[in-house]
Amino acid sequence: MKQRFYLDTSVFGGVFDKEFDEFTLQLFERIRLGKIICVYSELVETELVQAPKKVRDFFVDLPKVSLQKVEITDDVLALATRYIEAKVVGETSFDDCIHIATATIHRADILVSWNFKHIVNVYRIRGYNSINLRMNYPPLEIRSPKEIVDYEN
Repeated sequence: MKQRFYLDTSVFGGVFDKEFDEFTLQLFERIRLGKIICVYSELVETELVQAPKKVRDFFVDLPKVSLQKVEITDDVLALATRYIEAKVVGETSFDDCIHIATATIHRADILVSWNFKHIVNVYRIRGYNSINLRMNYPPLEIRSPKEIVDYEN
């Protein structure tokens, strides 16, 4: 069975960022080859509206067979709210919490992000997973594209 990676919006932007493009492009090559399913939500679509056209076009050009759109449900919003209430991150990071909760509820194998401040951060990850376990959800693997590519080679 193919692994399902939830990609937050930062990963799509990483394609055109000199600091992140090498590992991001390697990850997307695996998606294009059908080795990984790219899971995303309507929040990603909404955030991409604000992105440069080349980032939006890159997303649109991904093979549909390698994409899976998942919904932001009431359960997702409730879990995201719990992260905020537990002060894993501040209220201004609610959208980041929605990404985490969406990946958790929809059982993504890994959430992939370049957001080191609010998402790919060992202390935040511990906080998110502490809440996940208290709410009877499994812990979520959270990694940067660099960690994924290095891990799989």
